[in-house]
Amino acid sequence: MSDTQTPPIIKAVALRKDYGEFHAVKGIDFEVMPGEIFGMLGPNGAGKTTTMRMLSSISPITSGRLFVDGLDVEKEPRKVRDRIGVVAQHDGLDPDLNVRQNLITYARYFSITGKAAQDRAREMLEFFGLDHRSGSGIHALSGGMKRRLTLARAFMTRPKVVILDEPSTGLDPQSRNRVWEQLNRIRDAGATILMSTHYMEEAAQLCDRLVIMDNGEILSRGTPDDLVMEHAGSLTAVIRPNNGNGLAVRSALESMGKVVRDRGASMVVHGPEQLRGELGQIDNATVRFRISTLEDVFLNLTGRELRDE
Repeated sequence: MSDTQTPPIIKAVALRKDYGEFHAVKGIDFEVMPGEIFGMLGPNGAGKTTTMRMLSSISPITSGRLFVDGLDVEKEPRKVRDRIGVVAQHDGLDPDLNVRQNLITYARYFSITGKAAQDRAREMLEFFGLDHRSGSGIHALSGGMKRRLTLARAFMTRPKVVILDEPSTGLDPQSRNRVWEQLNRIRDAGATILMSTHYMEEAAQLCDRLVIMDNGEILSRGTPDDLVMEHAGSLTAVIRPNNGNGLAVRSALESMGKVVRDRGASMVVHGPEQLRGELGQIDNATVRFRISTLEDVFLNLTGRELRDE
C-alpha cells in the first residue's frame, strides 16, 4: 500500500547556523504542514529570525538541510523564493510611493506588470482592508496599516508559504487583533504561515502548532494546548506565603507530593482542576488559581520569563 500522507511544505533537518564561534541555530529539526499556522516562540536571540533568514535564502546554511515545497533551499533558491512571501520585522516600505504604488512596484520584481499588477493590487488592498487608503502616502498610515500593507505586498505573488518575523511587534492591541484577523484570512485562502513571535497570546491565538526555542535550540513542540498540558497542567496555583513562613509553606506543599517552583515572592504549583480542592486552604499563605498558559510552559522549560531584549 502506498503512503498517502501529505508531505510537509517546510522541512528542516539538523539545521545549523554558525557565526564564527557563535552558534545561532544548533541543529534543529521541524516540519510545517500545508495550510497551517506554525509558530516559533522564543525571546530575541533564540534563533527564530536566523532560521527564517535561511528559509528565505538571505543567509547561507552552515549545515543540515532545508526544504520548501519539496525544493532544497540551498540548491534551488530562486524557485524557493518564487513560492514564498516574506514579511520582515521592519516593513521596508518606500516612503516616496503611495500605498498602491508600493504594491505595484514590488510586483515588478516578480515580473507581474501592467493590468495584472493593477488588478492584483486592487484585490490585495480590498482583501486587507486598505482600499480606502490606496492613494495615501506611507507616512500617513498607522502602524497597524503599515503592517497590513507589508502583508498585502508579500501576498502579491500568491505565495504558497508566508514567512512572518514578529508580525505584531510594536502594535497597539486593536491593530494587533486586526493583523491576527488578516493572518487567519491568509491561512483560510490556502497559504501556509510560518511565524516567529515572543508574544505568548499571539502564539496561543494563532498557531496550530509551534516550537519553543531558546539559545538556538528547540525545547519543546506541539499544539499550544498540548504544550500547556504537558508542561504546566490545566491549572496553576499561585501561593504567596505570609511573612517568614516560606520554608514552612514549601515543606507542606512538598509533603503533599507537589513540585514547587519559585516565582519571585510567590510559589507556583501546576496540576489538574483538583488543585482547587487540594490547595484551597494552605496555612500561612494566600492562594489564588488561574488557567495555565504558554508563559508557564516557557518558565518551566527555561527557568526565566520570556524576555524581549
